[in-house]
Amino acid sequence: MGVLSFDYRPHDLFVAPARDRAQIWRLVLGVVLVAGFFLVLSQLVFGAILGLLDPETARAILRGARTGQTAGGMLLLLFQLGLLGVAAAMVVIMVHNRRPSTLIGPIGLAVRQFGSVLFMMFLLTVALWVLPPYDAGEPLALNMPVGRWLILLPFALVAVLVQIGAEEIVFRGYLQQQLAARFRSPLVWMIAPAALFGAGHYLPESAGSNAFTIALWATMFGLLMADLTARSGTLGPAMAVHFSNNISAMVLTATPDEMSGLALYVLPFGMGDEAAMAAWLPVDFGFMLVSWLAARLAIRA
Repeated sequence: MGVLSFDYRPHDLFVAPARDRAQIWRLVLGVVLVAGFFLVLSQLVFGAILGLLDPETARAILRGARTGQTAGGMLLLLFQLGLLGVAAAMVVIMVHNRRPSTLIGPIGLAVRQFGSVLFMMFLLTVALWVLPPYDAGEPLALNMPVGRWLILLPFALVAVLVQIGAEEIVFRGYLQQQLAARFRSPLVWMIAPAALFGAGHYLPESAGSNAFTIALWATMFGLLMADLTARSGTLGPAMAVHFSNNISAMVLTATPDEMSGLALYVLPFGMGDEAAMAAWLPVDFGFMLVSWLAARLAIRA
């Protein structure tokens, strides 16, 4: 099968559960409710948890969650984003009268595809670390003692899995399914969720002049994950690539001023170092494309 072939037959089965209630008004209502439920759940769940702590500790964790520069704050932020998936599950039950598991596709197949693609991503990550160049142009700096990082690692892996699972369920699950059930053209059901995903990564206050490029990267990532979902018929491959990407960005290496609370190493430049970021982004784009092709190879699509 050629690299540029478009065999999206599995996507028809993935979208089938959404076809009975695919009216646009349901989708608009659903999006509003997902946002509303997410905010309410965040207040209820994390308000209750933080309420058990003394005020100073709670304030410190909230500050960390806003910046991502402390382990506790980053874990809180990641688990909070997981509530997006809970909100989407509530919406498909209430508005679309279908099971939340249909947002993922056949569960057994999704798990197998996730495992196959994740193993391929592991091989790619090992190659990235083993083959030259061995750093980002300058020596990487330890972000925390290795012992503390190993203690945090299991919690970080679970938190990232929760976060990426929720994002995939909302963007490649709910939005892509509902749009594809209403519109046959991939130009609609691929581009619209990817554009929203990219818009959520537009952060000019931290990325400076690179904000648009980073948002474009996220949009391209969304398009490629939509393609993987359409080829596979489940969210498994997209979740595996997304999980691998975020583990690299949040748990292995990070910029010193953005989401470094769980990272073992810190890159030698920050988001504000616009020249260095501009030089690094093409490498990131290239690795994203390689990851997409490797995932397709893993699922034979």
